[in-house]
Amino acid sequence: MQLTRFADYSLRALIYLAQREGLNTTISEIASAHRISKSHLMKVIHNLAKQGYVKTTRGKGGGISLAYAAEEILIGKVIRDVEPFAPVECFVPNYPGDCRLYPSCGLRGPLRSAQLRFLETLDGYSIGDVMGRTPHLGKRGQLSTGRGKPPRS
Repeated sequence: MQLTRFADYSLRALIYLAQREGLNTTISEIASAHRISKSHLMKVIHNLAKQGYVKTTRGKGGGISLAYAAEEILIGKVIRDVEPFAPVECFVPNYPGDCRLYPSCGLRGPLRSAQLRFLETLDGYSIGDVMGRTPHLGKRGQLSTGRGKPPRS
């Protein structure tokens, strides 16, 4: 199973915000820290706010922060919420494709089972679980050990 960049960036943004708990952060800071496009990240943050994962505050002293504790945000749910997750095109609702095996394809069952197991596994982990396994990204995207823990490989 492969995540899209949108899902990947969503998880990166949530982890970054979790590492900066209690602080408002800007899109520019996250984009700089992860070396990703600011314009793409704006769409990601907008979607995360719409889904209720982050709070956004305008004006002086404003920024972005988590709407919930990092331990309450399950990775599998984030993946389900940020985009349709389909291992192959015929899993997309209202599939109009031209696959000659559809709808009696024997691969659909095993692929659906693998997809469910993949997401169930991710449901066992929260953003809080994974944020400590990566080096803390400082305000300027510089790696530091953060929280007194050495980075794990």
